[in-house]
Amino acid sequence: MSQSLPSRLVGRLVFASRVSGRRAPLALAAAASLLSMPLLAPARAGCQFLQPIGGDGVTPIVTKTVGPGKVFGRTNWNTDFVVNGYYASYKFFFTANSSDPNATYPVEGYLKFSDGSNLQVINISMNPPIDSGRMFGPFPAIPGKTTSQLNFKVGASSNPGALGFTYRISVQGCN
Repeated sequence: MSQSLPSRLVGRLVFASRVSGRRAPLALAAAASLLSMPLLAPARAGCQFLQPIGGDGVTPIVTKTVGPGKVFGRTNWNTDFVVNGYYASYKFFFTANSSDPNATYPVEGYLKFSDGSNLQVINISMNPPIDSGRMFGPFPAIPGKTTSQLNFKVGASSNPGALGFTYRISVQGCN
């Protein structure tokens, strides 16, 4: 059982071609095309912090302050994290650095896929005490989809009292 996965696939394709009466060269050509495809990095045990897009490549934790919405331009409400391999599930972490007892903070989280689609996995309004945190998930990978990014969105569009709220976020990919 020490054969590699590609070797086992070639053997199975050749065997299948003999059983089905098809020609072996067709099976070998299919096996060769499988072998030439890039393989995903092997899964790592446990959970790994994912890096924010535009970060320093060292610190996986992002600290932000909720700013006002903008008529033109971009808000600072979204933070994307790059998914650098295959993971079976994902976790989102949120911690309040400041808080206003009279304000709520809309928090959303998304799995973004390589085909341009996304799936919202978090949609909650929070009023967290300072230095309190919350983990969301784990959220399983979606079969048939390749997760390319995780997105955290913390905003204040419906709650002006939330402006100036400071928080920390991070995400993990887990196997």
